[in-house]
Amino acid sequence: MKFDKKVMESGVVAAFSLALAFTAVPVNVPANADLDSQIVELTAEPKENSSENLTKKKRQSHVVAAAAVAAEMPRKLREEVREQKAEETAKLEEARPAEETAKPETAESEQADQPKETEKLEEGKPAEEAEKLEEEKPAEETVKPETAESKQADQPKEAEKLEEAEACAKPDEQIAETGTQEVSPWAQKLMPNVEEYLNIRTEASSEAELAGKLHKGAAADILEKGAEWTKISSGSVEGYVKNEFCVTGLEAEALANELGTTYATAVTGGVRVRETPSAEENVKILDVLEEEGKIKVNKEAEQIEGWISVKVDDQTGYVSAEFVNVELELGKAISIEEEQAMIAAAEAEKAAAQQSSNTQQKGAVSASYDDVTLLGALIQCEAGSEPYEGQLAVGAVVMNRLRAGYAGSISGVIYQSGQFTPASSGALASVLAGGVSGSCMSAAQEAINGVDNVGGAKSFRRAGSAQGIVIGNHVFF
Repeated sequence: MKFDKKVMESGVVAAFSLALAFTAVPVNVPANADLDSQIVELTAEPKENSSENLTKKKRQSHVVAAAAVAAEMPRKLREEVREQKAEETAKLEEARPAEETAKPETAESEQADQPKETEKLEEGKPAEEAEKLEEEKPAEETVKPETAESKQADQPKEAEKLEEAEACAKPDEQIAETGTQEVSPWAQKLMPNVEEYLNIRTEASSEAELAGKLHKGAAADILEKGAEWTKISSGSVEGYVKNEFCVTGLEAEALANELGTTYATAVTGGVRVRETPSAEENVKILDVLEEEGKIKVNKEAEQIEGWISVKVDDQTGYVSAEFVNVELELGKAISIEEEQAMIAAAEAEKAAAQQSSNTQQKGAVSASYDDVTLLGALIQCEAGSEPYEGQLAVGAVVMNRLRAGYAGSISGVIYQSGQFTPASSGALASVLAGGVSGSCMSAAQEAINGVDNVGGAKSFRRAGSAQGIVIGNHVFF
């Protein structure tokens, strides 16, 4: 506990004087009697006027004066003296903490002593001591107690903090969403959300020329995104598409998974497609993939850990995920030139389909290997540079003549006078000597087996010279 040094010194002097007085005057004072009772007892001594009595009276007056001074000492000062002695005693007791011996100072004692300290200062203490007393007051006295009004005043500030925290949380959510879009590979891709195809134009205008088409299920890379038009690149085409017919980001990714085809590609040769997801030896093998071989993934089938469900005809098979790479394949844009080429190819395929409608299966004819080789050599002389369908057509003409009775054998039909020029010009003999190509041998064998793709025709010429079935550069009739 803190107290003023000067006040302490004055109190010690007074107490010392009082002690001297008591030791000088042999007075029987009870231990529990207070100072007032002691004064009464001292003044009750005999009243003789002897020198001894006068000396006693002087001593008594000193005692009374000392007692009066002691009575005027602030109670707090006396308590501080007693506490100081108690603290000195506590230091000698090592086993007991100092906190147990110190008497706590209460708020009531401090409030009761403050007026007396103020009076003492008013009796002549310097202003510096008053400031020192103010500095020595506990910090708790300077803290303003929290009232209900102050709490209410602080509530708006707390509400503002909550609003600021919520405002800060919302941008974080937006940043998280933006981060998701940036991480996704579809952040810079788009897909057409159309029924058939989306036009790609050379300029960002509906009046610009067509550069190509982006069909349903195809994807494109975004080069430059505008408010109404987006510049893209897909396949061999670069141009502009209208934004209102496109989807991007997660929506495009979902559409791609719906429309695209997922393939499993073998990373090594001999990858087995099993009937059940098991590596046991007794499991049936449905197919074997060579290296870089592809097979469609069955997205509708249950996916089993460590295995990829694939389609094998109308059946579901399984390949080990360790030996394949799974990729989603999407279409690409096509240019106008590529589209025209595709149209031409489609027309050719259609014509071939019409010709195949003339194909008939007739009875096979018994023939030796020499007959097959002779017919193959004639096919090579007449249609060696033609497609396989044209080679088969030449073989079918020979067999139709044989069935019609032109001669009694394949060789008789081929060497019949004035019928096949290679037979009389030596070209046939030359091919026989050098060897017949594999495709011509296959066409000869198929014709002997009864395949007729010319509708029973028995003659052929250069295309355009007659009416009939056109296959390659020949017309058959």
